[in-house]
Formats: sequence, C-alpha cells, structure tokens
Amino acid sequence: MKPRLYLETSIISYLAALPSRDLIVAAHQQITQEWWTERRDQYELFVSELVIQEIEMGDKNAAQRRLSLVESITILMVDDATILLGEQLQKYAKLPIKASADSMHIALAASYNMDFLLTWNCRHIANGRTRHTIAEALRAQGMESPIIVTPEELPEEN
Repeated sequence: MKPRLYLETSIISYLAALPSRDLIVAAHQQITQEWWTERRDQYELFVSELVIQEIEMGDKNAAQRRLSLVESITILMVDDATILLGEQLQKYAKLPIKASADSMHIALAASYNMDFLLTWNCRHIANGRTRHTIAEALRAQGMESPIIVTPEELPEEN
C-alpha cells in the first residue's frame, strides 16, 4: 500500500510556473519537477476542493496548466468538521487570519488520514514551530498529524 500524500497548492504552483529568475524559487521548482517526474508514483496523491479553488485563480493560461496537473488526482471534500478543525488549528498555532487557508490544508490532510502533507509553504505550514504546535493540537483532538514536508525532505519509498 502506497503512503497517502496531500499536495498543497504551492506544489502545483511550482510545477506549473514558468522558470523563475529568483535562485531559491528556481531551485524549489527544479526539486519539485524532479520529485514529480521521478517519485510521485511512489505515493497515492490527493488534493482538495480548496486546492482546486486556489489553482483556478489568476491568469487563465497558468490556471489551466495547474488544473491539468491534477486532473487524475483524487479530490478531497471540505465538510463542516474539517472547517471547524481548521479554525481550531489556526487559533492553537496562532496563525494570522490571512493563513486560514493554510490551516485548512493541514486540517484536510489530518481529517483524511494523510501520511504526508507536501508543501513549499514554510512560513505557515512547513516550519518547526508550526509542525510541533499542529502535532500537539491534533493529538489533543485524538488525531495524528500528517508528516509535513517539502519535496526535498520527503523520504524516498522503496
């Protein structure tokens, strides 16, 4: 059985974006492309309705490129319990209001028992403080936290 992996919006955006001139962003794009090409088949992939809403925004051509990447990926539905969990996580982790979608991504990954949440959002999701706080908050709810990683941190499955 393959590990279950939730793709947060930043992963899809990096995959579909035109090459960046920013060296760090360009490196993240390259790492993401390599992971997508060489290792994504090692995982059972999921996105959510929220990811779909976010990748539909902006330039129509870019949105179409992003949407084409997730055509065959299972879409997780947002329900009232997940919304409530996202709100609780946001408060517990002291995330700013502008990060409400970020807490929802974490809530979705936890609610659907994902093994991993893959993201490049290191400000509100994949950072040490947030990872620790989120794991505590989910344990208090009787839930397991997905392992929150960037593509360069994601272990290679055998």
